[in-house]
Amino acid sequence: MLLTPPDPHEALLTFVAASLLALVHIFAGHLRAHIGGIPRSGWLSMASGASVAYVFLFLLPELAHSEATLANLFNDSNWLQSDHAYLAALIGLAVFYGLERMTCVSRRKQTPDQPLPGFWVHIGLFVLYNALIGYLLLEQLQEEAVAGLAIYTSAMMLHFLVNDYGLRHHFPRGQSSYGRWLLAASALGGWTLSMLVQVNEAVLAVFLAFIAGAVILNTLKEELPAERESRFSAFLLGAFLYALLLLSI
Repeated sequence: MLLTPPDPHEALLTFVAASLLALVHIFAGHLRAHIGGIPRSGWLSMASGASVAYVFLFLLPELAHSEATLANLFNDSNWLQSDHAYLAALIGLAVFYGLERMTCVSRRKQTPDQPLPGFWVHIGLFVLYNALIGYLLLEQLQEEAVAGLAIYTSAMMLHFLVNDYGLRHHFPRGQSSYGRWLLAASALGGWTLSMLVQVNEAVLAVFLAFIAGAVILNTLKEELPAERESRFSAFLLGAFLYALLLLSI
């Protein structure tokens, strides 16, 4: 976990990583002609598979190591004796499931020519989500070295692409006009905060766990609906190739 203040080399590496994350949201719209539409693009399904592989083979095992830290934090609690990290992951999944459910209910109540409500609620939560991901760039570098930072950044770039497409599907005008810039800025904002403010290991573990649960939900909600006509073979290929990469490092 994050133990020492960043030096200039760490600041530069993580700034580059944060900039790459931001660029995904800025330029994802230019790829819409190639990856948008129904049936779902194989590239998006591959990106989803890679994101899920990263969570199960990298983030969740890391949560197991974080469990002791969180157990010490709650050592005086009678109702939180174990599995603190996984509880945070469950909360992350539940928060974004509730957000998606709100969208589905609103969509059923709207006529086709009406804009879908809830854009700013979505963007607000995804801004916080992206900021957490940007904040954890430094932790990944200090804990896992450059290889860990590269893996984390590449996985989150693929995940951001999937999220951006989902937001454009629900809110095409808002995401193109405002959303992409706010989401790009939030990734850089999270990185900036990591340069200025350091939190303890327990808080970092909670952040990481929350992201793990949210990544699973945000990825699968884009793949599972029947109307998306997703490509299981591409999803499986993306998961398999990224798993091979993780296991080879």
